[in-house]
Amino acid sequence: MRTPLVLPGGIGARGAVRTPVLAPPPPRPAPASAHSTVWERWYRVAVVVSDLLATLLACGSGTVLAIAFGLSAGPRTAILAVLASSVVLCSLSGSWSPRILGEGPEEYRRVGRGVFAAGVALAVPGLAFPSWDVRLWVFGVLPLLAVLAVLQRYLLRRYLHRARGTGRCLLPVIAAGDPRTLRDLVERTRLQPHVGWRIEALCVPAATAGQVSEIEGIPVVGDVEGLAGHVRRGGYRVVAVTADQHWTPRRLQRLAWELEDTPAEMVVAPVLMEVAGPRLHVSSVLGMPLLRVSAPVFNGARRIIKSLADWVSALLLLVLLAPALLVIAAVVKATDGGPVVYRQRRIGRNGTTFTMLKFRSMVVDADAQLSRLRASNEADGPLFKLRRDPRVTRIGAVLRRYSLDELPQLFNVLTGQMSLVGPRPPLPEESDAYDSEVRRRLLVKPGLTGLWQVSGRSDLSWAESIRLDLRYVENWSLALDAVILWKTVRAVLKKQGAY
Repeated sequence: MRTPLVLPGGIGARGAVRTPVLAPPPPRPAPASAHSTVWERWYRVAVVVSDLLATLLACGSGTVLAIAFGLSAGPRTAILAVLASSVVLCSLSGSWSPRILGEGPEEYRRVGRGVFAAGVALAVPGLAFPSWDVRLWVFGVLPLLAVLAVLQRYLLRRYLHRARGTGRCLLPVIAAGDPRTLRDLVERTRLQPHVGWRIEALCVPAATAGQVSEIEGIPVVGDVEGLAGHVRRGGYRVVAVTADQHWTPRRLQRLAWELEDTPAEMVVAPVLMEVAGPRLHVSSVLGMPLLRVSAPVFNGARRIIKSLADWVSALLLLVLLAPALLVIAAVVKATDGGPVVYRQRRIGRNGTTFTMLKFRSMVVDADAQLSRLRASNEADGPLFKLRRDPRVTRIGAVLRRYSLDELPQLFNVLTGQMSLVGPRPPLPEESDAYDSEVRRRLLVKPGLTGLWQVSGRSDLSWAESIRLDLRYVENWSLALDAVILWKTVRAVLKKQGAY
């Protein structure tokens, strides 16, 4: 059995469970496990081979440049050997571990760690032998290697996610716990097939086992006491344990022992559902494993780095996009002669008020028309949204579809009122209705993009957008920001939830 993991994303209780009579468990198709093993093996081979090709390409480019510019690099065979060792270092850093391939930012983080270690290994002999000029290799070849390695892994991951979207390359999963948390887990895996889970069977507490035969179409095959037996008979690859009072520390330990001779990976949902990533640390105190939860970081060095990155990125984007901004401004002005920029009061970090800028995408008197349209509101909570808002101009619809109306907010980022990544900036009337829990989203600067932008945008419910904002606040990191920025480009191009 692999090392137990923490279930990502968290599980909450929602909905009731159907209560028909328990039916005998249907036999699980035997080939599924075998197919999973085959695709996992081939995917890992593809990653390793592509890493080797990326290393050879980077080394070849460095050799050609060294010869072309007559650089003295010492024995090139030694330098190439050190560069080739970057692949070994990537292996030592765990970037080839099947557990992290194809999902989450950890894979890219480990690639960076391996390439950095290769850079150190290359720089040390350069310091020891001054006649070896390794600057080209350290500052040119290795960054190229990092870019190539990340790019090819991203392309392989896209292929894997497309396959999972069609029902292929999925790991067979059996889940056990409270029926309400099981229902939520099933819904989440169906909404996010890229995670790679296919839940095929469920186990519930003994008191409930005789009352339910299926949850969300997934058969209930027995109670949690017989979970290990079902895993052996069914050949499941993942055992997902969700929250339930049945799972005492002793029972979880016994289950882990019972699964040691199986290929199954035991995955346990923590009590703190929305806390993950860099805030969770497993340590041992007096021989007892403890899950340490560090406080979220809202100040310090990482925040300084984030603020500096925001300022530099906003300035560069404004310079690069200046021609496009001028064209958009001219088109908006020519539409009806009204103002180009729409200014709106929003709530920023710690409840401060600021003026958010957007290209005007509605008619000039849009705010005056709001009262007569409220009865047609299609959003829940304090938000107001209409898929076909009659106040949106023709050019405004195009701007909204590609989020071009948000570009003036780069000036808000430049002045420090907003960040490139963060929670959605709320209106004053929205923040007035916040309770103490929801107000935590105001602990950080609002963002031009965020988890809400890459998870459905306007298609999200009020509760879902709040949950995503709070998850960002609780688990913020520079790596998470980088992933969100990357996914924002894809979300904008797909135009999902944009209206």
